[in-house]
Amino acid sequence: MTYLEAIILGIVQGVFMFVPVSSTAHLVLTQHWLIAQGSALPPPESPAMILFDLVVHVGTMVSVVVVFRQSLLYLVRSTLAQAWTLARGHPVIGPSLWLVLMGALTVFVTGVLGLIFKRSIEIAFAAPEIIVVTLTITGILLWLTDRLGPRTVGLKGIGPRIALIVGAAQALALVPGISRSGITIIAGLFAGLKRRWAAEFSFLVAIPTILAATALQSLEVMNAGGLDGVGPGPLLVGFLVSAVVGIYALKLVLALLYRARLKVFSFYIWTFAALIAFGVLDVAK
Repeated sequence: MTYLEAIILGIVQGVFMFVPVSSTAHLVLTQHWLIAQGSALPPPESPAMILFDLVVHVGTMVSVVVVFRQSLLYLVRSTLAQAWTLARGHPVIGPSLWLVLMGALTVFVTGVLGLIFKRSIEIAFAAPEIIVVTLTITGILLWLTDRLGPRTVGLKGIGPRIALIVGAAQALALVPGISRSGITIIAGLFAGLKRRWAAEFSFLVAIPTILAATALQSLEVMNAGGLDGVGPGPLLVGFLVSAVVGIYALKLVLALLYRARLKVFSFYIWTFAALIAFGVLDVAK
């Protein structure tokens, strides 16, 4: 992987991580296209390239921390204070600690489902035609969310039911073409969460989920012989580029989400899926 390729892929990840049109799908398709142009990139389904994808996902987690820094700082301080109170013998779980516990349940569900279907997901990375189906489904779901009535559940209303629903939805996002931010926000909205809290809970659980997936994939890459075809330099560049670009993409998505305008992305997704289906974007060769 060259540094230019790392920059291109970092930009793709930064733009599409939060825009609900699947950053993984765009990364995989861009990688197929680069290979078709003569690039020496490893196959998208290889351990090294999957690790690269995860590393640039971690880069966009920096974007989450920057944009939601005030909310995250309050959550950390409040959770620690409530945990300390609980440890001193006061059997009351405060709202922040409860939210963290529900987030942990969401991540646990995602991890279990991800491990169960890991091999099937890796195969999907090598099959661009699967992306046509998943992109189409994502577009339909985004269209439907804007037609939902007012949501009534706030952060304090997040319980095991919502945590399980969002966790299962997040596991679906491991398949190329299913947007992680999109599907988890969609799941939260259909479960009754207000738009702001559906977004904040989605990005909250993304941080430990992506960090855990990256750690596991790093171990697999080390066991498989290292970063053959990628290299630490391009990994760092991709990480930095995705972090910077992701900040602006996240702010855009939040503005549209709060105004129930996510369906504007449905038209892009359906057009993108059609171009792949009819061979206009012949990225598999």
